[in-house]
Amino acid sequence: MSDIANLSGLKPLGRAVLVKPYQIEEKTAGGILLPDQVRTKDQLAEQKAIVVEVGPWCWRDEPAPRAQPGDKILFSKWAGYQAIGTADGEVYRVVNDSDIFMAITSEKE
Repeated sequence: MSDIANLSGLKPLGRAVLVKPYQIEEKTAGGILLPDQVRTKDQLAEQKAIVVEVGPWCWRDEPAPRAQPGDKILFSKWAGYQAIGTADGEVYRVVNDSDIFMAITSEKE
């Protein structure tokens, strides 16, 4: 996958991985607008993200890293915590390297 720039102002340490969750749709495929409460709940449970930066100790005991910046991944449902970028104000998640369990290799458009 291609590298992406970390514009968040956050730097993961140890086994932490900084990821950018997928944007939650504001309306359904049929055009119905979703209330903020539903979108917020969905975003908290979101499992898909793009890796922004990995800490220096990530996957240290494994033969190869599971993910690198720019990779699309799936992670454990309630893993990590939400962080707001100090430089860009965007929403990120910080998860442990062990919480990333799958790479997304292709998606339906």
